[in-house]
Amino acid sequence: MAARLVVSAANSALGRVVLERALLRPGLELTALVRSARAQAELPPLPRERARAVRVDYRESAALREACAGASGVIHLAGILIESQTTRYPEANVETCRALVEAARAAGVPKFVLVSAVGADARSPNPFWRSKGEAEGLVRDSGLAYTILRLPLVLGCVNAGVQAVAREIKAPIVPLPGGGVNVEQPIDARDAADGALHAALELACARDATLDLVGPESIALRDLVRRAARLIGRSPWVVPVPVVLLRKLLALRTTLLGPGFSPDVIEVMLSDARFDPEPAAKALGLALRPLDETLAHSLALMGRA
Repeated sequence: MAARLVVSAANSALGRVVLERALLRPGLELTALVRSARAQAELPPLPRERARAVRVDYRESAALREACAGASGVIHLAGILIESQTTRYPEANVETCRALVEAARAAGVPKFVLVSAVGADARSPNPFWRSKGEAEGLVRDSGLAYTILRLPLVLGCVNAGVQAVAREIKAPIVPLPGGGVNVEQPIDARDAADGALHAALELACARDATLDLVGPESIALRDLVRRAARLIGRSPWVVPVPVVLLRKLLALRTTLLGPGFSPDVIEVMLSDARFDPEPAAKALGLALRPLDETLAHSLALMGRA
């Protein structure tokens, strides 16, 4: 019997890479969970004989349970960094996880993989990190075999981070908060996807582990931008934006306009990532791609987008 994998928020930038990498595995069947017809249209081409897209409402437990029935593993990718008027952290980062955990448990799914964020902590005063930590707690307390993968900045897919870098390296002047001295440790989306797939399909792989799945190199954001720019023969001038002023402006924006780009988001974006990449890579059986390869792949994707 072929293994079947459920991927939630499959239309997300990383979700699409997970599907593409999964389709490289012969015999693996896929169920891609999406919320809407628009989200379904964002999926990569899915061969009918091996994959199907299912539109779900995370409030409909019976439909979620049916989607999970017979699955070998679940990869949960749903979540947001920037809140909107209609979607807040508790709903997007916690309640979707709660609903899918309950459905997976009811359906008898052997393995649950949660894609979280570095810095996740249920006790954090930052609402993003707190919501991610609360979701992790739901998984740990579920009784399911699980793997939690905390990711840093993800490159190598068409997401907001890659789009921002692609814009910045084409400009002669690049304004960065604090001058871009914050340290990133970007992971290639293909490595993140492969790690999630390994964990979801092999019960013993990183079982009941929480891993910081980070890239092989820590680098200041300003140096990351300059390094990417060199790949296209450019050398932008980085101009510091005072962080204190930026926080005040974002606090005012939040007061006047409500949820959106906020001081909490800036705190997450400016946090440093300095982790040993070896424990997660070893546990997941990964050979991490070098940063230059990831940057080149990211720019190639943006050139085709």
